[in-house]
Amino acid sequence: MRKKYYHFFVIPGMLFLLVFNYIPMLGLIMAFQNFVPAKGLTGSEFVGLHHFVYMFNLPDIGRVIRNTIVISLGKIIIGMLLAIAFAILLNEIRQKFLKSSIQTIVYLPHFLSWVVLAAVAVNLFNLNGLVNSILTGFGLERINFLGDNNVFRKFIIGTDVWKEFGYNSVVYLAAITGIDAGLHEAAAIDGAGWWRRILHVTLPGMLPIIMLMTAMNLTTILSAGFDQIYNLYSPMVYESGDVLDTYVYRIGLVGRQYSFGTAVGLLRSVIGMVLMVSANKLTHSLTGQRIY
Repeated sequence: MRKKYYHFFVIPGMLFLLVFNYIPMLGLIMAFQNFVPAKGLTGSEFVGLHHFVYMFNLPDIGRVIRNTIVISLGKIIIGMLLAIAFAILLNEIRQKFLKSSIQTIVYLPHFLSWVVLAAVAVNLFNLNGLVNSILTGFGLERINFLGDNNVFRKFIIGTDVWKEFGYNSVVYLAAITGIDAGLHEAAAIDGAGWWRRILHVTLPGMLPIIMLMTAMNLTTILSAGFDQIYNLYSPMVYESGDVLDTYVYRIGLVGRQYSFGTAVGLLRSVIGMVLMVSANKLTHSLTGQRIY
């Protein structure tokens, strides 16, 4: 009987979800209307799947989807590999002060907004920035990181990986500490060196967490990071840097095509949900664990 009172502590959080997450979903009806703010949801004309058909006939939509997937996959794959490598190396440090200092330094960028970091990145990587000054000092040509379509995707992926890999390594470091130390000792007694112990003890011990994190990351494959790209891109790099989030923002909000922007966002959400359900089933079949 006493435990039922603890459920009252959940009520504020549930109300928050209801007001800010579920009630706004009524606005999805705009994807099937020619929404006019003055007429509201009930007075706007119903057009069915018109906006979805129009979306797939746009010449830019294929490029936008391709940019989104390429940037997202680059962030997921490179970020995960670097986070795993960093966690393994960090676990080898035995001096507590040095280990905690490195963790603090590497984790810090995660807690900074892209509004702040974008200003830093622009100052460092623009044509007259520090990075290009160093390149010219070594006799190399300047690189237009922020205006060259051949470079911009790599720049976006690289800066995001730098910002997040330290924080993402926390879960892998926890997985490493959960591996039985006796396995490493037995492998060392059998003559296994550091590399062999990593390959045959550490990585297999981390495999369930790696699979789980991979499955969870797949659900974000159509979210390439609006806040980062919006603060760093320009019309010069729309060809390589425009993603679904920024496309919806420009078309739906700036261009005031609310119904079309809602249709694009709804399609992205549906695909994300399908990926999440599929990833959950795949993770359960391979590791016996579920995302939810």
